[in-house]
Amino acid sequence: MPTQDSIQRFLFKDHAIRGQRLLLNQAWLSMLKDRHYPTPLQQLLGELTAFNVLLANGIKHQGKITLQVQGQGPVNLLVVEVNHQLKLKGMAKTNQPITDQNDADALLGEGQILLSLENTQTDHIYQSYVSREGEQLVGSLEHFLSQSEQLDTRLWISVNDQAVGALYLQKMPDIETSDADAWDRIQHLASTLKDEELLELDNETLLTRLFHEEVVEVFEAKPLAYECNQDRERVATMLKSLGEEEARTLLQEQGEIVVFNEMCNYHERFNSEDLDNLFGTQ
Repeated sequence: MPTQDSIQRFLFKDHAIRGQRLLLNQAWLSMLKDRHYPTPLQQLLGELTAFNVLLANGIKHQGKITLQVQGQGPVNLLVVEVNHQLKLKGMAKTNQPITDQNDADALLGEGQILLSLENTQTDHIYQSYVSREGEQLVGSLEHFLSQSEQLDTRLWISVNDQAVGALYLQKMPDIETSDADAWDRIQHLASTLKDEELLELDNETLLTRLFHEEVVEVFEAKPLAYECNQDRERVATMLKSLGEEEARTLLQEQGEIVVFNEMCNYHERFNSEDLDNLFGTQ
């Protein structure tokens, strides 16, 4: 299996069609580490992760895209954040136990997909949302693109506990082509992909196997990485804002102040000595 997490753009030179190929290995393993998500939950989070990376690959400024699927089923929240450097993190939140036997599509129930695009250079945040359409999350994501970009788009995503693979095709606008059947033909070829091919083949092998009769221009691959930095200073600032009296009351009641970062899946712990240092008392 290829080990380099990457995303790569490509273009059908004789047709008005472009695409992206995504493969996540180590970044995906890092996102799942110590979370113990059952298979259906991994599937949903992997699909959302792949989709958000595809979107973030087009960011032209410093910032990030946060994509949320808010549901009314057992899975009430999926959230993935990807910045302009293609550093990613994400998590899932449930309101009841999920097992491998749960149907992945029924887990979300009715809900919506919310996209937040943050430009850190201008401090501007753009938000857009659509209702979750259809039974499959991938179908809902395709519908999201169709509404937002008004372009024919197809998306294939495969997920297991070791990798996430995706292939994205889009028909480019306002370009005449002599091959009117190209879009249908290339969609059909892509639809022959097997899950194991999408998860295990390197980009060159996959594109050659699918489109060996087409002229495909491949651009430089970009690396991807999981990044979810621990920020103890931020938690310390929050405790300081509570005031020393309330912080020490919490410590006395609980024996230790523990703050859980759900997005990054870690705990920050503060004891009596930590509070002494925080409030400047000995």
